[in-house]
Amino acid sequence: MLERIDITKILFLDVECVSGVPSFDQLSDPLQELWRNKSRQVLRLPAEEMTDELVASSYQDRAGIFAEFGKIVCISVGLVYWDKDKQPMVRLKSFANDDEKALLSEFSLMLNQYYPNPNEHYICGHNIKEFDVPYICRRMVVHSLPFPSILQIAGKKPWETKHLLDTMDYWKFGDRKNFTSLKLLAAILGFPSPKDDIDGSEVGRVYWEEENLNRIALYCEKDVLATIQLFRRYQRNPVLSEDQYIHVDDRS
Repeated sequence: MLERIDITKILFLDVECVSGVPSFDQLSDPLQELWRNKSRQVLRLPAEEMTDELVASSYQDRAGIFAEFGKIVCISVGLVYWDKDKQPMVRLKSFANDDEKALLSEFSLMLNQYYPNPNEHYICGHNIKEFDVPYICRRMVVHSLPFPSILQIAGKKPWETKHLLDTMDYWKFGDRKNFTSLKLLAAILGFPSPKDDIDGSEVGRVYWEEENLNRIALYCEKDVLATIQLFRRYQRNPVLSEDQYIHVDDRS
């Protein structure tokens, strides 16, 4: 099935998220109470064991993975095309911005312009169905942004969302409990690991403490490239070399 998909019709993407504010004490009083409740569920601890310090540290460590308490700071995308010698090339680009609404608006504009038809185009990522796409959609609701056609998936049946390709799903082979990281698949399938600088647990620190959005964008683009490599391996194609991809760096 995957071998019949035209890889040039796929937009590969990855999302990086951080907590909505730098620290727990900067939340509004209602959100502080709501995070206290959420953190008990996340840490699976009884209320009497949830100290103020534990609640605060859990916010810094975990809030970014929840769309209700976090925000998107980077969406990196990649596309595959053929050069004049009929060799595959990859173009990588990031939408990275402290202003989440501006970031999402620019990303949506790109989807509407180049990937308008879910019957002809695809979006692909690792665990994209459970994380990246739902997170993007929820944050678009927060900012009252219109949905591009390819992201209008609310209430759709599974066979109506075939344009969402999840590279983690393809590794499950029916094992619904399985979660295999992109880093592990890179190791066993023989392509470069995307985690050669930072990993997901460090993104919040790099953003709020180092204020290094460019570093996050580069890390996110490496995840996208690794996803493309994985998809090509699923299609039984060779791994791409360093001279077959370019980073489009138009960030300030």
